Amino acid sequence: MYLGRVSSRCPVVCVMLSFVLSRSFCQGVTEANRRCYWTFGSICRTFSTASPKCEEASDNGSVVTYSELKTMLASHNIQLFDVRNPDEYQAGHIPQAINVPLDNLEESLQLSPELFEQRFEVKAPTKADDNIVFHCRSGIRSTSALGIAYQLGFSKARHFQGGYSEWVEREGK
Repeated sequence: MYLGRVSSRCPVVCVMLSFVLSRSFCQGVTEANRRCYWTFGSICRTFSTASPKCEEASDNGSVVTYSELKTMLASHNIQLFDVRNPDEYQAGHIPQAINVPLDNLEESLQLSPELFEQRFEVKAPTKADDNIVFHCRSGIRSTSALGIAYQLGFSKARHFQGGYSEWVEREGK
């Protein structure tokens, strides 16, 4: 095998190859960030479980529309979790919403039913519940919340994609 010519071109080939590989890597990271807000915990879960992936959490079957949300609220058949920060929640929230900030969601969903009820003063959601709905201001954090819930086995959870912004707009407040 003749290596003389290859080794003389190696710096150019290596630089080009590293550029292509790093560009592909950066594009992959950018695509992952575009699809879902990743937390350290969700990255660890991605490598340690075979649960549904984050992009599966944003498909149309997991979205609750404004009219569906109104119906669920009217029938009191909803476990509505506002994943915004406490100051945002205090400034205004959807009726019946319980504030569980996104930063605390994973830990909160893993609490025992007794501790969850003690902390949030509502019945703890179960993995079999089909009335769990997350919302935030505009749908970004609630999509992340949905990914966390799916990773923990809450496979029937959904989110109100329009968030509090759509709620206020439609309610005329």
